[in-house]
Formats: sequence, structure tokens, C-alpha cells
Amino acid sequence: MYFIGYDIGSSSIKATLINADTNKAVSTAQHPKTEMNMIAVQAGWAEQHPDEWWSSIVVITNTILSESKVNPRDIKAIGISYQMHGLVIVDKNLKVLRPSIIWCDSRAVNIGDQAYERLGKPYCSQNLLNSPGNFTASKLAWVKNNEPEVYEQVYKAMLPGDYVAMRMSGIPQTTYSGLSEGVFYDFKEEDLSKKVMDYYGIDRDIIPDIVPTFGDQSQLSKSAAAELGLDPGTKITYRAGDQPNNALSLNVLQPGEVAATAGTSGVIYGVNEKLENDPLSRVNAFAHVNHTREQRRIGILLCINGTGILNAWARKNMGDHSYEEMNKLASDVSIGSDGLSILPFGNGAERILENKNIGAHIKGLQFNIHQNGHVFRAIQEGIACSLKYGTEIMSNIGVSASVIRAGKANLFLSDLFQEVVANLTGAMIELYDTDGSQGAARGAGIGASFYNLNNAFNGLSLLKSIEPNPKVEQHYQELYESWKEHLKDVLN
Repeated sequence: MYFIGYDIGSSSIKATLINADTNKAVSTAQHPKTEMNMIAVQAGWAEQHPDEWWSSIVVITNTILSESKVNPRDIKAIGISYQMHGLVIVDKNLKVLRPSIIWCDSRAVNIGDQAYERLGKPYCSQNLLNSPGNFTASKLAWVKNNEPEVYEQVYKAMLPGDYVAMRMSGIPQTTYSGLSEGVFYDFKEEDLSKKVMDYYGIDRDIIPDIVPTFGDQSQLSKSAAAELGLDPGTKITYRAGDQPNNALSLNVLQPGEVAATAGTSGVIYGVNEKLENDPLSRVNAFAHVNHTREQRRIGILLCINGTGILNAWARKNMGDHSYEEMNKLASDVSIGSDGLSILPFGNGAERILENKNIGAHIKGLQFNIHQNGHVFRAIQEGIACSLKYGTEIMSNIGVSASVIRAGKANLFLSDLFQEVVANLTGAMIELYDTDGSQGAARGAGIGASFYNLNNAFNGLSLLKSIEPNPKVEQHYQELYESWKEHLKDVLN
């Protein structure tokens, strides 16, 4: 018996096939091999077409079946992880009406800010646990206000993972966890927020049927099965946003546990049991994958939009270097990058900056001192400083990180980045052999009732632990204070 998990990212789509009995990955595939394109019609906009996600899913599924030689009939369940906060709208024929407005798109910030004032900060803070910001509800309102001819055709509005599941099954559905990611959900009422829906003028019928995060949600249609090479009737048993799913993949499920990732964006994600949020909504609170009315599990999410994408920008524009070469050059530079400081905020409005879109900034560049290695190190230090800045906000609402778990992937492949994050946050970094697609596959196993939340992680292996080094603590504290001054100067 096998489970397959898909991770629908904004950079690429990945899938992993897991052997249910050993709980180990037997095959993995990714497409495209380089970063997926984003459509940016205007500054601050970011769109992708869902058909491109589906095309990649077809490619990687066929690759996995070809390489593993597994009989499709032995794949018993499908799990889906997806980029959070995106909007996909379809008509009555379930055809996509426009490209998806994805997570890092900033066009709806003003709409969300107005909703924050009109709905009232107490209601948003206590019931939604967030400002509506540029989340999915506000993006849907943007379409309603700016593309009325499109909005008139909307049958269902979904998150990216809901669309993928619908493409597989032919049935539009969503989850309470997903609704909370879109800021459609009232935590006190434990239901759709009537106030948000009424304020934006959104009909409840636009929201798909709601299914549990884990369980028999739907099954693979004959037409989708033919495209994917899988068995018709294969059950879809799990879906979650990429950051809750990343936390699941690292067995971060209980209050006080913390996960991290550093792909296109950089995230610290901790679990809380209280309905609390930051008064300025600089970090966000959503229903975690194991949240229930009886046992609250709230995921507190700190997101920095410009992390891996900044590293990728440097790679494309600063010579023909591999990421390994960039890390080596950066490691040859001392702490503080000889005074070079970088603010990594060049990928849209940043929540930790109260939705300001300040762009990336470089300070202290000296032509006779700084070379590529200084820039590469300053990038990693700037990203880590921004994560540190966010963890200070998280600690104010009861989520403190003494241990941070992460998959050994993306920026966490860099020994230097591991050390910088450990020394700046003061937390031990634990690296595991997992990723989002493995988490989605294990989630499928939980949803199929083959695993439970206790034994689903028996195949998870700790690869490495990185402890803060007290000998360099003062140097990193000075780096952080200097970085904060740089940020203060730009914000003022």
C-alpha cells in the first residue's frame, strides 16, 4: 500500500510516494526544474494560471509511476499541500475564469485595511484573529470591485489546493482550516464569518462545501485518473496550506512546538492553544491541521515574502554561480558582511511591516571592499534578521522558540544559513529528512485512517542539530541591532 502527496508551490510542484508499511519515501519528482513563472501585470501583483499547476502534476505523477514501477491500484490515498491565501474562481462548468491571484500579490491590501477599520479591530482581532489584509477574502472582493463581468460568472471561489482537489474529483470543496487562511472564518462562532461575507457582499453559495482536513473528502474521477495514470476512485483524504502542512511534516502539532521553512518565502510557524493574535496583525493566526472545537490548535505564522526569491535573484544577476558556490563564497566572509546590510523585502507587501511594501534595500556598500561573497552573506544575514524580528513579535503572544524544526531543503541546505538562524534566534535548529510533499503523503495516510497523529512520523529522521554558539553571541547581537537600525531608517 502506498500514499501520494502533492505540494503545490509557487516555485514548483513536487510529489512524493510513500510506502505505507515502512513510512519511507520510495519516489519523488518535481516540475518544473527551475522556478515557475509568475505573471506580474503591475508592480505588487502576482498571478499564476492553475492549468500550469495541473500540467506539472500530470508530469510528476507519470514520472513517479514510471520510476517506482508501483501499480496505481496500490496507491490508496492522495494528500494535497498548497500555497496559502491564493484565489481561484471557476464558473458553473468548473472552468477557471482568470489566473489565480496568489499569496504574494498585494493588490487587495487597501481593501483589507478598509475592512479592518469598518469591521472593527476588536472583531478582527478576537474573531478572525487577523486583519483581512490581502488574504483570499479581500482578493475576491478586489475581483468583485474591479472585474464585475468576471465576478458575475463566479460559481465557486477556492484556494489553490481546493482547485487541485476539484480538478482531481470534479467536486468543489474546501476545509475550515482553508477558510481560516482566507480570513473567511469566525473562530468564536466556529463557522463562516457572516460579518466578512456581508461586508464584502459575497454570497455564501460561492464558498464550496466544507470537508474535514483529514478524512474521505472525495475520489479521483475517471477523466483525471486517465490523465494522471492513477486508479479511478483513489481517495483524496487530506489537504492543508503549505505552512500548516510543513509543520505537520515535522510533527509540529502541539502548543510550544515550532517549525520553519525558507523557500520562496521564509516562515516561522508555531502552535498555540489560545485565541490570541498580534494587535497590529504583523503575524497571523489560522486553524492548524489538528484544530477542533474541543481542542484548539492555532498556527501562528510569521511570513517574510522575500527569502529564497532574493537568493534566486542574486544567482540570476550576479554571475554564473551555483547555490553551493554562493554559500561557499558567503562562508568566507566574516559576521556582519563588513558593514553590508540588506533588507529582504522586495516581494510585495510585508505583514511584519504592517503591510508596507518598502522594497529591498542595501546599505553600506563599499566598492573597494565588498565582493560577491559579501552580498551573498548579507542576503542570508538579512533574511535571518527578518525572521528574528518576527520571532520577537510571536513571543509577545506566547509562542517562543527554543527549538526550531525544519526540513533540510532550500536555504536550510546552507550550513551558513543554519548557523546564522541558530545564533540570531538563540534556538536549536533541528533538520529532518522531510518536505511538504512527504507531509502531504503522510497526511493522506492519516486521513485514510492507516496512521494516526502518533505513528505517522515513525519514518522521520533527524539529520542534524545546530546549537547557538555563545562565543559569537555578541557579534550576532551587534549585527541584529545594526540591521534593525537600517530597517528603522527606511521605515522613517
